[in-house]
Amino acid sequence: MTSDEKPRADQLLTIGELTQRSGLAASALRFYEREGLICATRTSGGQRRYERAVLRRLAFIRAARSVGLSLDEVRDAMDRLPAARTPTKADWTGISRSWSRRLDEQIDALTALRDKLDSCIGCGCLSLARCRISNAEDRAAQAGPGAAYLPPALRRPAQ
Repeated sequence: MTSDEKPRADQLLTIGELTQRSGLAASALRFYEREGLICATRTSGGQRRYERAVLRRLAFIRAARSVGLSLDEVRDAMDRLPAARTPTKADWTGISRSWSRRLDEQIDALTALRDKLDSCIGCGCLSLARCRISNAEDRAAQAGPGAAYLPPALRRPAQ
């Protein structure tokens, strides 16, 4: 099929079929559509229909979100994918390379969090006076909103 051709109706997925195939809720699909991450066509009755290639995009979104990337980061990556053809391995490689530093930061931050929590929670001393992450007199408030003692990569705003 060329970029000018439209898929036949029997090649399109309903929202129910897409939820079944992707494992995502219909509300998530509608949200991703509103956010411009996926596209749907409409039948004359207003029902959504999705091209099968949307499954690949949804898998990509799920993978990116599961490693902590924001919707803005996902959107930026999706904007670099070709609209007129199925993305190639080279397209995906370019995106994954651009995320490499971001993922390394995330891994380092999660490792630091794990190591700090293990020494604090695992000790069982219950002594807040000696705890490394104790927040006596709310000193952390001076650092601004959020969990000030988390590594910076884990303090990014939730999206």
